Amino acid sequence: MIILLPVCQPGDALPTLVADLRAAAPDLTVVVVDDGSTGPAPVDALRAARDRGATVLRHRRNLGKGVALRTGFRYALRTLPGQDVVCADADGQHRTEDILRVAERVRATGAVVLGVRRFTGRVPLRSRLGNGATRLLFRAVTGHDVRDTQTGLRGFPAARLDWLLGVPGDRFDYEMAVLLAAVQAGDRVEQATVATRYLAGNSSSHFSALADSARVYRPLLRHAYLRATGRADQARPGRTAAPTVDAMPTDAAPGAETVPTDAAPSAETVPTDAAPTVDAAPTEGVAPGGGAGR
Repeated sequence: MIILLPVCQPGDALPTLVADLRAAAPDLTVVVVDDGSTGPAPVDALRAARDRGATVLRHRRNLGKGVALRTGFRYALRTLPGQDVVCADADGQHRTEDILRVAERVRATGAVVLGVRRFTGRVPLRSRLGNGATRLLFRAVTGHDVRDTQTGLRGFPAARLDWLLGVPGDRFDYEMAVLLAAVQAGDRVEQATVATRYLAGNSSSHFSALADSARVYRPLLRHAYLRATGRADQARPGRTAAPTVDAMPTDAAPGAETVPTDAAPSAETVPTDAAPTVDAAPTEGVAPGGGAGR
């Protein structure tokens, strides 16, 4: 089992989570994909995560969460084929026990598993309203009720990793596109209830209320349009190009290691150095027509 942590400008929560995961389940492989972080503090956090047993891959510049997730999926396919993958946020929102619960559910069912929040208690208003609106629109467009369409805690069986590389979307829109593609493909999607945690009013989130909300709704509206016009097949996944990915060296020597990315002509592997500014729980199924309760 691989735990995939896409990060951008990570803090101390990242190495803490890596250490907790490794302590709770030593057999796990933890892969961190850094999406172009700069500055000494994020690099220190990445080094600390590496020192606690994580594999750290780095984009030379910020490309978006969707690209970071696909980088992790490529790494899993090329380096550890046959392993299921659980994606989680590394800012403190996802507890170790919830990540492991989703991992166990994927292992037991072979299904896509979402770690869904209840949105009760102290939840930022924009998060509560945004999820409620997106949930209603998703159900209207697809006929399926997903209680937390924007969750970053998701488990995928190994057999679906190659498929995930073809789902479009480079930023937060990628996660919505994955849900839409899964529903269209007829994949079984499980929902596992997890804790709802927002730290410091969700101040660590890189989600832009305007730009990223527009990106998230775009694939939903496109899916609705294609269904309405009888062209739903046009929404099926294709293939996306691989970015340049660097591996964080395992010691102080520059260029200690490189990591294969993909066979795409535009892809290459480049060693990095230590510079801080490298350029570079109950479970329910998804039921048609709102079968899964909130």
